[in-house]
Amino acid sequence: MAEFVRVEVAGQTATIRLDRPKMNALNRQAQHEIAEAARAVDADPDIHAVVLYGGERVFAAGVDVKEMVTMSYADMALHSRTLQDCFTAVAHIGKPVIAAVTGYALGGGCELALCADFRVAGESAKLGQPEIQLGIIPGAGGTQRLPRLIGPARAKDLIFSGRHVPAAEALAMGLVDRVVPDAEVYTAALEWAATFAGGPTVALRAAKQAVDRGFDVDLDTGLEIERLQFSGLFATEDARTGMTAFTEKSRPKFSGR
Repeated sequence: MAEFVRVEVAGQTATIRLDRPKMNALNRQAQHEIAEAARAVDADPDIHAVVLYGGERVFAAGVDVKEMVTMSYADMALHSRTLQDCFTAVAHIGKPVIAAVTGYALGGGCELALCADFRVAGESAKLGQPEIQLGIIPGAGGTQRLPRLIGPARAKDLIFSGRHVPAAEALAMGLVDRVVPDAEVYTAALEWAATFAGGPTVALRAAKQAVDRGFDVDLDTGLEIERLQFSGLFATEDARTGMTAFTEKSRPKFSGR
């Protein structure tokens, strides 16, 4: 049984729930539990979408500084790879992932939210990469995922200053996708996740991989990634089901095969 991270399943949606009071500081154990939860929901064919949630009060305040303060260069040179791998496990979930951001999503908490496909934030939420104020830089993907999401200049502004970005500004710059009243964050994320229930899960995984893998390569390589994913789907039952339903003007019932 995990101590700080649990998976809650309702219908075809799984919630990866962070629960390390008071601020969901992401210590080593929590990092490993996040990765284990990510791999579990990715492997479960009955789960069609995933919500990342830290509770009503806070999403995650970041990686546990109390653990890092005593670490040497040699220590962190080894651990930093594990840290990145744990977060990358979330980014590699082959299903739509929505981060439900309440309160603070700072440092590692913001980096965890960046691993999701979409982010829903409460009106009073604040996001940021304040590592520079500790004399370090983001180490769990912030210098890479953040500029890919909001552009290098905006990312440098947040990383260089370490400032906390309010939800309205985060929405304007594309750091979050929706802002809702604080009390409605989790519900909004679940409702969004539910729109993927019953969908063609193989095609959704292919679409996610095509976008994510194609983003960092040249256009010709990206088009080849798309071509291979696109043509491969013609070997699936879901493709035949979807196209047959279209021609017959009926509602498709996808099987995930």
